[in-house]
Amino acid sequence: MVKIKPFEAIHPPYNRAAAISSQPYDVMSTAEAREMAGDDTDNFLHVIRPEIDLPESTDPHIDAVYEMATRNFQDMLSSGALLRDEIPSMFLYRQAIEGHSQIGLVCCCSVKEYLDDVIRKHEKTRKDKEDDRTRHVRAVDANTGPVFLTYRDHDHIDHLATIDCSSRPLFHFKSEDGVTHSGWKVEDPEAYVKAFDSIPLTYVADGHHRSASAARAAHDIAKENHRDELDGRSESDWFLSVLFPASQLSILPYNRVVRTLGQLGGDDALDKLRALGTLHMDADPNVEHAGSFGIYLKGQWMRLDLDRDSIDWDDPIQSLDVKLLHDRILEPLLGIEDERTDPNIEFVGGIRGTDELARRVDAMGEAIAFSLKATSIDQLLDVADAGLCMPPKSTWFEPKLRSGLFVHSLDSIPLSKATS
Repeated sequence: MVKIKPFEAIHPPYNRAAAISSQPYDVMSTAEAREMAGDDTDNFLHVIRPEIDLPESTDPHIDAVYEMATRNFQDMLSSGALLRDEIPSMFLYRQAIEGHSQIGLVCCCSVKEYLDDVIRKHEKTRKDKEDDRTRHVRAVDANTGPVFLTYRDHDHIDHLATIDCSSRPLFHFKSEDGVTHSGWKVEDPEAYVKAFDSIPLTYVADGHHRSASAARAAHDIAKENHRDELDGRSESDWFLSVLFPASQLSILPYNRVVRTLGQLGGDDALDKLRALGTLHMDADPNVEHAGSFGIYLKGQWMRLDLDRDSIDWDDPIQSLDVKLLHDRILEPLLGIEDERTDPNIEFVGGIRGTDELARRVDAMGEAIAFSLKATSIDQLLDVADAGLCMPPKSTWFEPKLRSGLFVHSLDSIPLSKATS
């Protein structure tokens, strides 16, 4: 059964939440982060992307970067830009954009349950990214960004959330990306603890590197303190999470652009695609059915419908569109063996739309783009339950969880205390 707990939240003064909080660290480049933060020293990007306060040529993984994160975090605590609650709490966090709304429970989840696969994963992590986030967690001694978790819907939890969200929110604002963010403090955290005790499993939707780095940090801290088990008695045995019911989540496609045409560069490119199924010319780039791909090649959109009898629909991995695209086109025709490391492939989140795919291809000249149907939440859960991993960049969750609204301290830090 799933264990959760309240925590002494670190947060901005609620009337400054819009100005201080930021987009998550992994959706922007260093240059974009520097521009977003501007001259505002209280923007949370100074904590999660501290290289913006160092010369532009700075390697983002040197000691000075993590030392800057520590300094910036402590400065925000000292100045009152971040406050710490004296009483452990849980929160409800609602995000809304263009008719879509999702409400998640902000709490701490167990590192031990993560390691025991009660919290299930569907993606592999990259060691370099894991190393970076682990160093960052240790530098600031806190989880500065929540892990995005999901669970199969539960009526009683929905009922509790409806009641708690009926009061006036702690904060309510629209961010620069058009998302409206609202937050409430939970009246009775123990009610949620008991409710989640009947939930058998949770799933990492987004944040595999955050959760992996939290587990590594917990292990390191336990070892340093001569503790053999992550028994939940230390704050480092828990990590910051937001838990959303699966039915509320919005997954967008994760599209691809390939810089070189490989075997699709010749005059017989269309014949090679037709050999895989049915090719429709001048097609809508927005794909509606599994086993189909939008293809932008030589200034034209087309749609390829794979031969459906050639697809093993019962296999949770082999039936994924991202896997079908890789096995039928990317590897055999374009020479992309490892999508994680091949420099010839770019991944474009569905939030940018198919026009962005065409723009990139037209700018490159000899290139090709693929639009896909979004992976469903049921597919994600099925893969995780089977103990399998999806291909890289299979899901794009939108909206993203904002950073700086809630922070979880791993140990004792001299902090300002919240008065609200």
